[in-house]
Amino acid sequence: MTNLSPNRRDALKLMAAGLTGLATLPAAADPNPGPLPYPTTGEEALEFLKKGNERYLHPPLKSCSADFSDLRKQYEKVQHPFAAILSCADSRVPAELVFDQTLGQLFVVRVAGNIATPDTIASLEYAGIAVGVKLLLVIGHTNCGAIKATSTNDSVPGQISTLFQYMSPAVKGVSDLTEASRKNAILQAITLRDASPVIAKLVAEHKLLVKAALYDVLTGEVTILDI
Repeated sequence: MTNLSPNRRDALKLMAAGLTGLATLPAAADPNPGPLPYPTTGEEALEFLKKGNERYLHPPLKSCSADFSDLRKQYEKVQHPFAAILSCADSRVPAELVFDQTLGQLFVVRVAGNIATPDTIASLEYAGIAVGVKLLLVIGHTNCGAIKATSTNDSVPGQISTLFQYMSPAVKGVSDLTEASRKNAILQAITLRDASPVIAKLVAEHKLLVKAALYDVLTGEVTILDI
């Protein structure tokens, strides 16, 4: 289990208390994805993403040939993504392209450092309860500016330094930035799985699978990590 600071643990508890209303949201409806394939388990969803990344590495991409007009009509009233992605805000990590998925298939939350904060956790809890995703994947990446900034801990303008507290455990004592990004993705996934009562319940009921991954910005390859 990840080592949360007392302040972070208390903040997460307060967030969870404030989100108890999520439990009263209606369960996600049965998926109706039309001609698109749709995973029914977290393991199947993970395989979908792995195969999508293979297509990204070796085009053509299926997503680029999708009929977006039909998809917009299909998903106008409801959404049925099969996976939620917590990704870095870095412009080199577009989840839909990296996994060759199209409109309506991924619920993507992006923030510098792909960190589990009260805001991102709330969004992912919504994805699990109200949207019914089967997989929650935290994806870090190589050459991450947020990880580098946290490791140097230099003075920065504005609110940027508020992100450092979430990544500090991953960079502490780690000199290699790729290793720090890998460790950070794992720690954020563990935080989501264990510190959020909502997500923990979905995992315990085998309704949601939580995993971590690392994306190589040079090769385009995604490596699934053990947590």
